[in-house]
Amino acid sequence: MPDLLTIAPLWYWVVMAALLGLALGSFFTVMAWRWPREESLSTPRSHCTGCGHVLGPHELVPVLSWAIQRGRCRGCGARVSARYPAIELATAALAAIPVATFGPTASGLAAALMAVALVPIVVIDLQHRLIPDVIVLPAAAVALALVIAADPGRWWQPVVAAAGAAGFLFLLWLFYPGGMGLGDVKLALLMGAVLGTAVIPALGIAFLTGSLLGVAMLLRHGSAARKMAVPFGPFLAVGALVALWWGPAMVGWYADRLG
Repeated sequence: MPDLLTIAPLWYWVVMAALLGLALGSFFTVMAWRWPREESLSTPRSHCTGCGHVLGPHELVPVLSWAIQRGRCRGCGARVSARYPAIELATAALAAIPVATFGPTASGLAAALMAVALVPIVVIDLQHRLIPDVIVLPAAAVALALVIAADPGRWWQPVVAAAGAAGFLFLLWLFYPGGMGLGDVKLALLMGAVLGTAVIPALGIAFLTGSLLGVAMLLRHGSAARKMAVPFGPFLAVGALVALWWGPAMVGWYADRLG
């Protein structure tokens, strides 16, 4: 992959990533509503789910349209949830920050791809306990190709990490299918492809934070908490984002202690 910093400065690529993230975030808001309901992602045009008012171009500008309209539909005046601009802003940030950190390189793009993909995964999993294959599997394939392109001589490392992370969660799913779903297994595939060995602390953080929430629920609700289903995808996302920046240092620290 050519050095894009010779074409334009880093700030340019960060801004481009943020703008692309805003556009993707706008699409993710539609996807989060339609995909779980098995509706088409392309038709009908974006509209108010209350009155059916079809949104015009000036009503589709990410974040700004919501702010200018004060969070209300122009057709019926109904309140539009703040989650829409929140998703758009989160996607923009998670597209731009990895590029700012790792540069407009193959590995930087892979990191941004994973971070951006986590947005609809978390939103949909929290609401419906589903992780969309249409997001996670293509993201895993493209991210793996980018990471291999970044270091072709070590092509086997992301492959082993992806297969190992997915295989580990698959075994857990086989023994305890009620604890997680196959969507979590596929998400681990994406995480391993991008994070490499840092997927180990990522999974550790996911299980730790999930366990802490479980303890808190037991303390608050007692035995009734055992019947409360909590999606695991958001915990995997937290682990992935922490490990994206601090995972290699965590692996190095642990390796030093073993040595």
